Amino acid sequence: MSKQKRYFLTEQEIPTEWYNIQADMVNKPLPPLNPATKKPLSPEDLYPIFAEELSRQELNQVDPWIHIPEPVRDMYKYYRSTPLVRAYGLEEAIGTPAHIYFKNESVSPVGSHKLNSAIAQAYYNKMQGVTNITTETGAGQWGAALSYAAKVFGLECAVYQVKISYNQKPYRRSIMQTFGATVEASPSMSTRAGKDIITRDPMNQGSLGTAISEAIELAMNTPNCKYTLGSVLSHVTLHQTIIGLEAEKQMEMAGEYPDIVIACFGGGSNFGGISFPFMRHNIKDGKHTRFIAAEPSSCPKLTRGQFQYDFGDEAGYTPLLPMFTLGHNFMPANIHAGGLRYHGAGVIVSQLLKDGMMEAMDIKQLESFDAGVLFARAEGIIPAPESCHAIAATIREANRCKETGEEKVILFNLSGHGLIDMTAYDQYLAGNLQNYEVTDEDVSSNLSQIEKII
Repeated sequence: MSKQKRYFLTEQEIPTEWYNIQADMVNKPLPPLNPATKKPLSPEDLYPIFAEELSRQELNQVDPWIHIPEPVRDMYKYYRSTPLVRAYGLEEAIGTPAHIYFKNESVSPVGSHKLNSAIAQAYYNKMQGVTNITTETGAGQWGAALSYAAKVFGLECAVYQVKISYNQKPYRRSIMQTFGATVEASPSMSTRAGKDIITRDPMNQGSLGTAISEAIELAMNTPNCKYTLGSVLSHVTLHQTIIGLEAEKQMEMAGEYPDIVIACFGGGSNFGGISFPFMRHNIKDGKHTRFIAAEPSSCPKLTRGQFQYDFGDEAGYTPLLPMFTLGHNFMPANIHAGGLRYHGAGVIVSQLLKDGMMEAMDIKQLESFDAGVLFARAEGIIPAPESCHAIAATIREANRCKETGEEKVILFNLSGHGLIDMTAYDQYLAGNLQNYEVTDEDVSSNLSQIEKII
Protein backbone atom coordinates (compact mmCIF):
# COMPACT_ATOMS: atom_id res chain seq x y z
CA MET A 1 0.00 0.00 0.00
CA SER A 2 1.51 3.36 -1.04
CA LYS A 3 1.97 6.00 1.62
CA GLN A 4 0.64 9.51 0.99
CA LYS A 5 3.39 12.13 1.17
CA ARG A 6 1.64 15.50 0.66
CA TYR A 7 -1.77 16.93 1.48
CA PHE A 8 -3.32 19.90 -0.34
CA LEU A 9 -6.52 21.92 -0.03
CA THR A 10 -8.45 23.16 -3.02
CA GLU A 11 -8.71 26.92 -3.61
CA GLN A 12 -12.26 26.80 -2.29
CA GLU A 13 -11.04 25.25 0.97
CA ILE A 14 -8.54 28.02 1.74
CA PRO A 15 -9.75 29.67 4.98
CA THR A 16 -11.87 32.81 4.65
CA GLU A 17 -11.01 34.17 8.12
CA TRP A 18 -7.89 34.65 10.24
CA TYR A 19 -7.93 33.48 13.86
CA ASN A 20 -7.43 36.06 16.64
CA ILE A 21 -6.31 34.13 19.73
CA GLN A 22 -6.48 37.26 21.90
CA ALA A 23 -10.26 36.86 22.06
CA ASP A 24 -9.95 33.38 23.60
CA MET A 25 -7.00 33.92 25.94
CA VAL A 26 -7.82 33.58 29.64
CA ASN A 27 -5.28 36.29 30.48
CA LYS A 28 -5.25 38.99 27.82
CA PRO A 29 -1.94 40.59 26.84
CA LEU A 30 -1.15 43.75 28.78
CA PRO A 31 -1.69 46.92 26.73
CA PRO A 32 1.08 48.74 24.87
CA LEU A 33 1.90 52.02 26.62
CA ASN A 34 2.61 55.53 25.44
CA PRO A 35 6.27 55.96 26.53
CA ALA A 36 5.69 59.60 27.56
CA THR A 37 2.48 59.21 29.57
CA LYS A 38 2.70 55.47 30.42
CA LYS A 39 -1.01 55.23 29.54
CA PRO A 40 -2.48 52.40 27.42
CA LEU A 41 -2.69 53.08 23.71
CA SER A 42 -5.89 53.19 21.69
CA PRO A 43 -6.02 52.21 17.99
CA GLU A 44 -6.13 55.94 17.15
CA ASP A 45 -2.75 56.40 18.83
CA LEU A 46 -1.25 54.04 16.24
CA TYR A 47 -2.77 55.76 13.18
CA PRO A 48 0.24 58.05 12.56
CA ILE A 49 2.46 54.99 12.02
CA PHE A 50 0.21 52.14 10.82
CA ALA A 51 -2.77 51.82 8.50
CA GLU A 52 -5.99 52.31 10.45
CA GLU A 53 -7.41 48.80 9.95
CA LEU A 54 -4.10 47.26 11.01
CA SER A 55 -4.14 49.45 14.13
CA ARG A 56 -7.61 48.16 15.01
CA GLN A 57 -6.56 44.55 14.42
CA GLU A 58 -3.52 45.08 16.65
CA LEU A 59 -5.58 45.87 19.74
CA ASN A 60 -8.63 43.70 19.01
CA GLN A 61 -9.17 41.38 21.99
CA VAL A 62 -12.85 40.74 21.27
CA ASP A 63 -13.37 39.14 17.85
CA PRO A 64 -11.95 35.61 17.45
CA TRP A 65 -12.37 35.62 13.66
CA ILE A 66 -11.35 38.38 11.24
CA HIS A 67 -12.59 38.25 7.64
CA ILE A 68 -9.89 37.91 4.97
CA PRO A 69 -10.64 40.49 2.22
CA GLU A 70 -11.27 38.89 -1.15
CA PRO A 71 -8.36 40.72 -2.89
CA VAL A 72 -6.03 39.27 -0.24
CA ARG A 73 -7.51 35.79 -0.57
CA ASP A 74 -7.21 36.04 -4.37
CA MET A 75 -3.48 36.70 -3.96
CA TYR A 76 -3.20 33.82 -1.49
CA LYS A 77 -4.40 31.55 -4.31
CA TYR A 78 -1.14 32.20 -6.15
CA TYR A 79 0.59 29.80 -3.74
CA ARG A 80 -1.91 28.53 -1.16
CA SER A 81 -2.71 26.09 0.12
CA THR A 82 0.87 25.21 0.91
CA PRO A 83 1.45 21.48 1.27
CA LEU A 84 1.42 19.55 4.51
CA VAL A 85 4.17 16.95 4.09
CA ARG A 86 4.81 13.71 5.95
CA ALA A 87 8.57 13.61 6.55
CA TYR A 88 9.09 9.90 5.96
CA GLY A 89 12.71 10.47 4.94
CA LEU A 90 13.53 12.38 8.12
CA GLU A 91 11.76 9.78 10.26
CA GLU A 92 13.87 7.05 8.68
CA ALA A 93 17.10 9.03 9.03
CA ILE A 94 16.46 9.54 12.74
CA GLY A 95 15.07 6.05 13.29
CA THR A 96 12.16 7.40 15.31
CA PRO A 97 8.68 5.95 15.79
CA ALA A 98 7.33 9.52 15.80
CA HIS A 99 5.21 10.69 12.86
CA ILE A 100 6.73 13.95 11.61
CA TYR A 101 4.85 16.43 9.43
CA PHE A 102 5.91 19.84 8.18
CA LYS A 103 3.94 22.71 6.67
CA ASN A 104 5.98 23.82 3.68
CA GLU A 105 5.76 27.62 3.55
CA SER A 106 8.88 27.76 1.36
CA VAL A 107 6.76 27.32 -1.79
CA SER A 108 5.50 30.93 -1.78
CA PRO A 109 6.75 33.20 -4.61
CA VAL A 110 9.36 34.74 -2.27
CA GLY A 111 10.30 31.47 -0.57
CA SER A 112 8.89 32.03 2.92
CA HIS A 113 5.77 32.50 5.06
CA LYS A 114 6.28 36.28 5.19
CA LEU A 115 4.05 36.90 2.16
CA ASN A 116 0.95 35.93 4.19
CA SER A 117 1.08 39.22 6.11
CA ALA A 118 2.83 41.33 3.45
CA ILE A 119 -0.13 40.93 1.09
CA ALA A 120 -2.59 41.86 3.84
CA GLN A 121 -0.61 44.89 5.03
CA ALA A 122 -0.05 46.23 1.51
CA TYR A 123 -3.77 45.81 0.77
CA TYR A 124 -4.96 47.70 3.86
CA ASN A 125 -2.52 50.54 3.16
CA LYS A 126 -3.67 50.75 -0.45
CA MET A 127 -7.33 50.84 0.59
CA GLN A 128 -6.56 53.77 2.89
CA GLY A 129 -4.95 55.72 0.05
CA VAL A 130 -1.39 55.38 1.31
CA THR A 131 1.22 55.65 -1.47
CA ASN A 132 4.49 54.76 0.32
CA ILE A 133 5.40 52.11 2.88
CA THR A 134 8.59 51.46 4.82
CA THR A 135 9.88 48.46 6.72
CA GLU A 136 12.90 46.72 8.18
CA THR A 137 14.24 43.27 7.34
CA GLY A 138 16.86 40.96 8.76
CA ALA A 139 17.74 38.08 6.48
CA GLY A 140 15.59 39.67 3.79
CA GLN A 141 12.60 37.32 3.70
CA TRP A 142 10.20 39.98 4.99
CA GLY A 143 11.73 42.69 2.82
CA ALA A 144 11.36 40.49 -0.26
CA ALA A 145 7.75 39.67 0.61
CA LEU A 146 6.74 43.28 1.22
CA SER A 147 8.54 44.47 -1.92
CA TYR A 148 6.49 42.03 -3.99
CA ALA A 149 3.22 42.85 -2.19
CA ALA A 150 3.85 46.58 -2.61
CA LYS A 151 4.31 46.12 -6.35
CA VAL A 152 1.08 44.09 -6.56
CA PHE A 153 -0.91 46.94 -4.97
CA GLY A 154 0.98 49.82 -6.62
CA LEU A 155 2.86 51.14 -3.56
CA GLU A 156 6.38 52.51 -3.27
CA CYS A 157 8.46 50.51 -0.79
CA ALA A 158 11.62 51.44 1.14
CA VAL A 159 13.44 48.73 3.10
CA TYR A 160 16.15 49.03 5.76
CA GLN A 161 18.06 45.75 5.86
CA VAL A 162 20.28 44.87 8.81
CA LYS A 163 23.81 45.61 7.59
CA ILE A 164 25.32 42.21 8.38
CA SER A 165 22.56 40.48 6.37
CA TYR A 166 22.76 43.12 3.61
CA ASN A 167 26.37 41.99 3.13
CA GLN A 168 25.87 38.27 3.85
CA LYS A 169 22.81 37.83 1.61
CA PRO A 170 23.19 40.06 -1.48
CA TYR A 171 20.68 38.08 -3.52
CA ARG A 172 17.82 38.89 -1.13
CA ARG A 173 18.71 42.53 -1.67
CA SER A 174 18.57 41.87 -5.42
CA ILE A 175 15.12 40.29 -5.06
CA MET A 176 13.80 43.38 -3.28
CA GLN A 177 15.26 45.66 -5.92
CA THR A 178 13.88 43.46 -8.70
CA PHE A 179 10.40 44.04 -7.28
CA GLY A 180 11.08 47.79 -7.29
CA ALA A 181 11.95 48.54 -3.66
CA THR A 182 14.79 50.74 -2.48
CA VAL A 183 17.11 49.02 0.01
CA GLU A 184 19.42 50.65 2.56
CA ALA A 185 21.93 48.86 4.79
CA SER A 186 21.08 49.66 8.42
CA PRO A 187 22.42 51.52 10.31
CA SER A 188 22.61 54.10 7.53
CA MET A 189 23.37 57.79 7.25
CA SER A 190 19.88 58.52 5.85
CA THR A 191 18.14 58.88 9.24
CA ARG A 192 18.91 60.54 12.56
CA ALA A 193 18.65 57.18 14.34
CA GLY A 194 21.17 55.63 11.95
CA LYS A 195 23.58 58.54 12.15
CA ASP A 196 23.54 58.47 15.95
CA ILE A 197 24.36 54.75 16.01
CA ILE A 198 27.17 55.07 13.45
CA THR A 199 28.61 58.03 15.38
CA ARG A 200 28.73 55.93 18.56
CA ASP A 201 29.94 52.78 16.79
CA PRO A 202 31.26 53.22 13.23
CA MET A 203 31.62 49.42 12.77
CA ASN A 204 28.08 48.62 13.96
CA GLN A 205 26.69 45.67 11.95
CA GLY A 206 23.08 46.46 12.77
CA SER A 207 20.14 44.74 14.39
CA LEU A 208 16.42 44.49 13.70
CA GLY A 209 15.85 47.04 16.47
CA THR A 210 18.08 49.52 14.65
CA ALA A 211 16.44 48.90 11.27
CA ILE A 212 12.98 49.35 12.80
CA SER A 213 14.01 52.74 14.18
CA GLU A 214 15.18 53.89 10.76
CA ALA A 215 12.06 52.63 8.96
CA ILE A 216 9.73 54.31 11.47
CA GLU A 217 11.66 57.59 11.24
CA LEU A 218 11.39 57.58 7.44
CA ALA A 219 7.67 56.83 7.62
CA MET A 220 7.05 59.68 10.06
CA ASN A 221 8.95 62.14 7.86
CA THR A 222 7.52 61.10 4.47
CA PRO A 223 4.12 62.39 3.25
CA ASN A 224 1.39 59.75 2.83
CA CYS A 225 3.69 57.01 4.13
CA LYS A 226 3.10 54.26 6.70
CA TYR A 227 5.35 51.80 8.47
CA THR A 228 4.85 48.03 8.20
CA LEU A 229 6.33 45.24 10.32
CA GLY A 230 7.11 41.63 9.48
CA SER A 231 6.79 40.02 12.91
CA VAL A 232 6.34 40.74 16.63
CA LEU A 233 3.06 42.70 16.43
CA SER A 234 -0.28 41.01 16.98
CA HIS A 235 -1.83 41.89 13.61
CA VAL A 236 1.13 40.29 11.82
CA THR A 237 0.65 37.02 13.70
CA LEU A 238 -3.09 37.24 13.01
CA HIS A 239 -2.44 37.14 9.25
CA GLN A 240 -0.04 34.22 9.66
CA THR A 241 -2.74 32.01 11.23
CA ILE A 242 -3.66 31.04 7.68
CA ILE A 243 -0.80 28.52 8.12
CA GLY A 244 -2.25 26.71 11.12
CA LEU A 245 -5.83 26.93 9.89
CA GLU A 246 -4.84 25.13 6.70
CA ALA A 247 -2.74 22.64 8.66
CA GLU A 248 -5.76 21.79 10.83
CA LYS A 249 -7.72 20.69 7.77
CA GLN A 250 -4.73 18.87 6.28
CA MET A 251 -3.93 16.98 9.48
CA GLU A 252 -7.54 15.83 9.48
CA MET A 253 -7.02 14.59 5.91
CA ALA A 254 -4.00 12.65 7.18
CA GLY A 255 -6.09 11.18 10.00
CA GLU A 256 -3.84 12.54 12.75
CA TYR A 257 -3.64 15.38 15.28
CA PRO A 258 -0.37 16.88 16.54
CA ASP A 259 0.96 16.07 19.99
CA ILE A 260 3.70 18.68 19.49
CA VAL A 261 3.79 21.81 17.30
CA ILE A 262 7.17 23.46 16.69
CA ALA A 263 8.38 26.60 14.90
CA CYS A 264 11.47 28.77 14.94
CA PHE A 265 11.19 32.01 16.87
CA GLY A 266 12.38 35.52 16.13
CA GLY A 267 9.47 37.79 17.02
CA GLY A 268 6.68 35.24 16.87
CA SER A 269 4.83 35.49 13.55
CA ASN A 270 5.51 32.05 12.07
CA PHE A 271 5.36 30.39 15.51
CA GLY A 272 1.98 31.95 16.26
CA GLY A 273 0.85 31.36 12.70
CA ILE A 274 1.09 27.60 12.94
CA SER A 275 0.47 27.27 16.69
CA PHE A 276 -2.48 29.51 17.57
CA PRO A 277 -5.19 27.68 15.59
CA PHE A 278 -4.23 24.45 17.38
CA MET A 279 -3.74 26.21 20.71
CA ARG A 280 -7.37 27.33 20.68
CA HIS A 281 -8.32 23.66 21.12
CA ASN A 282 -6.12 23.49 24.24
CA ILE A 283 -7.91 26.58 25.57
CA LYS A 284 -11.47 25.69 24.57
CA ASP A 285 -11.60 21.91 24.12
CA GLY A 286 -9.15 20.49 26.66
CA LYS A 287 -6.55 19.27 24.16
CA HIS A 288 -3.00 18.81 25.48
CA THR A 289 -0.77 19.64 22.51
CA ARG A 290 2.67 20.99 23.41
CA PHE A 291 3.91 24.11 21.61
CA ILE A 292 7.65 24.71 21.33
CA ALA A 293 9.34 27.89 20.12
CA ALA A 294 12.92 27.27 18.94
CA GLU A 295 15.17 30.32 19.24
CA PRO A 296 18.94 30.83 18.77
CA SER A 297 21.21 30.58 21.82
CA SER A 298 22.75 33.86 20.70
CA CYS A 299 19.42 35.75 21.02
CA PRO A 300 17.45 33.85 23.70
CA LYS A 301 14.72 36.28 24.69
CA LEU A 302 12.26 33.52 25.68
CA THR A 303 14.67 31.27 27.57
CA ARG A 304 16.88 33.93 29.20
CA GLY A 305 15.08 37.25 28.77
CA GLN A 306 12.88 38.98 31.33
CA PHE A 307 9.22 39.93 31.05
CA GLN A 308 8.90 43.72 31.24
CA TYR A 309 7.86 46.75 29.24
CA ASP A 310 10.46 47.65 26.62
CA PHE A 311 10.73 49.44 23.30
CA GLY A 312 10.36 47.45 20.10
CA ASP A 313 13.24 49.36 18.47
CA GLU A 314 16.64 50.66 19.48
CA ALA A 315 15.94 54.40 19.24
CA GLY A 316 12.77 54.25 21.34
CA TYR A 317 10.30 55.34 18.65
CA THR A 318 7.80 52.53 19.28
CA PRO A 319 5.28 52.22 22.12
CA LEU A 320 6.39 50.34 25.22
CA LEU A 321 5.49 46.68 24.76
CA PRO A 322 4.98 44.07 27.52
CA MET A 323 7.29 41.29 26.39
CA PHE A 324 10.11 38.94 27.15
CA THR A 325 13.15 40.98 26.18
CA LEU A 326 16.93 41.10 26.24
CA GLY A 327 16.77 44.89 26.15
CA HIS A 328 16.12 47.06 23.09
CA ASN A 329 19.81 47.93 22.72
CA PHE A 330 20.89 44.29 22.79
CA MET A 331 23.24 43.54 19.91
CA PRO A 332 22.99 39.87 18.84
CA ALA A 333 25.93 37.92 17.46
CA ASN A 334 26.26 37.81 13.68
CA ILE A 335 24.57 34.45 13.16
CA HIS A 336 23.25 33.51 9.71
CA ALA A 337 19.64 33.19 10.93
CA GLY A 338 19.18 36.94 10.48
CA GLY A 339 15.42 36.76 10.90
CA LEU A 340 15.83 35.54 14.50
CA ARG A 341 18.16 38.35 15.65
CA TYR A 342 15.51 40.36 17.49
CA HIS A 343 15.69 41.38 21.14
CA GLY A 344 12.05 40.83 22.15
CA ALA A 345 9.04 38.56 21.77
CA GLY A 346 5.55 39.54 20.64
CA VAL A 347 3.11 40.49 23.39
CA ILE A 348 0.75 37.55 22.74
CA VAL A 349 3.50 34.95 22.85
CA SER A 350 5.01 36.60 25.92
CA GLN A 351 1.71 36.31 27.80
CA LEU A 352 1.23 32.70 26.66
CA LEU A 353 4.72 31.79 27.85
CA LYS A 354 4.02 33.44 31.21
CA ASP A 355 0.83 31.39 31.48
CA GLY A 356 2.56 28.09 30.68
CA MET A 357 0.63 27.60 27.43
CA MET A 358 3.85 27.05 25.46
CA GLU A 359 7.53 26.22 25.87
CA ALA A 360 10.79 27.55 24.48
CA MET A 361 14.17 26.00 23.77
CA ASP A 362 17.37 27.62 22.57
CA ILE A 363 19.45 26.08 19.79
CA LYS A 364 23.12 26.70 19.06
CA GLN A 365 24.10 27.66 15.53
CA LEU A 366 26.02 24.46 14.77
CA GLU A 367 23.19 22.22 16.00
CA SER A 368 20.77 24.11 13.79
CA PHE A 369 22.90 23.57 10.67
CA ASP A 370 23.51 19.91 11.59
CA ALA A 371 19.74 19.54 11.60
CA GLY A 372 19.27 21.50 8.37
CA VAL A 373 21.74 19.36 6.47
CA LEU A 374 20.19 16.14 7.78
CA PHE A 375 16.77 17.39 6.70
CA ALA A 376 18.04 18.41 3.27
CA ARG A 377 19.57 15.00 2.66
CA ALA A 378 16.46 13.19 3.91
CA GLU A 379 13.71 15.35 2.34
CA GLY A 380 15.43 17.09 -0.59
CA ILE A 381 14.71 20.65 0.63
CA ILE A 382 17.48 22.97 1.83
CA PRO A 383 15.91 24.95 4.70
CA ALA A 384 16.51 28.58 5.61
CA PRO A 385 18.86 29.03 8.60
CA GLU A 386 15.88 30.25 10.62
CA SER A 387 13.88 27.10 9.84
CA CYS A 388 16.87 24.95 10.81
CA HIS A 389 16.14 25.85 14.43
CA ALA A 390 12.65 24.34 14.18
CA ILE A 391 14.10 21.23 12.56
CA ALA A 392 16.69 20.91 15.35
CA ALA A 393 13.94 21.10 17.98
CA THR A 394 11.91 18.53 16.03
CA ILE A 395 14.89 16.17 15.95
CA ARG A 396 15.34 16.55 19.70
CA GLU A 397 11.70 15.56 20.27
CA ALA A 398 11.87 12.73 17.71
CA ASN A 399 14.94 11.34 19.48
CA ARG A 400 13.03 11.37 22.77
CA CYS A 401 10.33 9.30 21.07
CA LYS A 402 13.07 6.95 19.88
CA GLU A 403 14.16 6.47 23.49
CA THR A 404 10.65 5.97 24.86
CA GLY A 405 9.12 4.16 21.90
CA GLU A 406 6.23 6.64 21.71
CA GLU A 407 4.56 7.27 18.35
CA LYS A 408 3.95 10.95 18.91
CA VAL A 409 2.75 13.18 16.08
CA ILE A 410 5.07 16.15 15.57
CA LEU A 411 4.20 19.08 13.30
CA PHE A 412 6.70 21.83 12.49
CA ASN A 413 6.66 24.87 10.25
CA LEU A 414 9.21 24.99 7.46
CA SER A 415 9.07 28.77 7.31
CA GLY A 416 11.35 29.18 4.29
CA HIS A 417 13.92 27.61 1.97
CA GLY A 418 17.65 28.29 2.10
CA LEU A 419 18.51 28.52 -1.60
CA ILE A 420 19.58 32.15 -1.13
CA ASP A 421 21.51 31.28 2.04
CA MET A 422 24.15 29.02 0.52
CA THR A 423 26.98 31.24 1.78
CA ALA A 424 25.98 30.12 5.26
CA TYR A 425 26.02 26.46 4.19
CA ASP A 426 29.41 27.01 2.54
CA GLN A 427 30.79 28.22 5.86
CA TYR A 428 29.15 25.38 7.75
CA LEU A 429 30.53 22.73 5.38
CA ALA A 430 33.98 24.31 5.59
CA GLY A 431 33.87 24.16 9.38
CA ASN A 432 33.97 27.93 9.78
CA LEU A 433 30.71 28.55 11.67
CA GLN A 434 30.82 29.37 15.37
CA ASN A 435 28.48 28.80 18.27
CA TYR A 436 27.39 31.87 20.20
CA GLU A 437 25.69 31.79 23.58
CA VAL A 438 24.35 34.57 25.79
CA THR A 439 24.86 34.22 29.54
CA ASP A 440 22.42 35.17 32.28
CA GLU A 441 24.97 37.75 33.44
CA ASP A 442 24.98 39.39 29.99
CA VAL A 443 21.20 39.66 30.03
CA SER A 444 20.98 40.93 33.61
CA SER A 445 23.59 43.61 32.98
CA ASN A 446 21.92 44.83 29.81
CA LEU A 447 18.41 44.87 31.27
CA SER A 448 19.50 46.81 34.34
CA GLN A 449 20.57 49.59 31.99
CA ILE A 450 17.25 49.41 30.13
CA GLU A 451 15.25 49.69 33.37
CA LYS A 452 17.02 52.94 34.16
CA ILE A 453 16.11 54.31 30.71
CA ILE A 454 12.45 53.29 30.94
